[in-house]
Amino acid sequence: MNDLLMQRILRRLESLSDERGYQVLDYVEFLESKFAERASPTGIFAKFTETVEDTMRAGKLPIQAISGTMGAMDSAAKVMKGFAAAGKSVVEEAVRAAEGKPPAVPGGTAGAKPSVPPAKPAAGPPKSVPPTPPKPGGGGPASP
Repeated sequence: MNDLLMQRILRRLESLSDERGYQVLDYVEFLESKFAERASPTGIFAKFTETVEDTMRAGKLPIQAISGTMGAMDSAAKVMKGFAAAGKSVVEEAVRAAEGKPPAVPGGTAGAKPSVPPAKPAAGPPKSVPPTPPKPGGGGPASP
């Protein structure tokens, strides 16, 4: 479906009540079953949410109860997505540390160059310092 058509449909749907919205959903699902391949939800939580919603609708529960439950489940889904993103970030940093790579820079790209360049070693081999000769008369161990 092109974006303009989708936007037009969404504008019309926004003004409908929840009860009318469920009627539209029923009609769309009917059309989908007759003319298109079924689009399945992408995540396990989305599948669970749709199953709960379909069960509540089949049980003829009031629209307000279904809407409230779906709102709560949508909020829970957002929280779960936040947890998943945080967990993914922690795992990525652990992998980077295990591989010996520098940690990702917040707000930047991973492995970005530091703003202060590291100190460079002096060119050439290190210079050796000659040993200091012992002082005459008393440079050795003390005798009793």
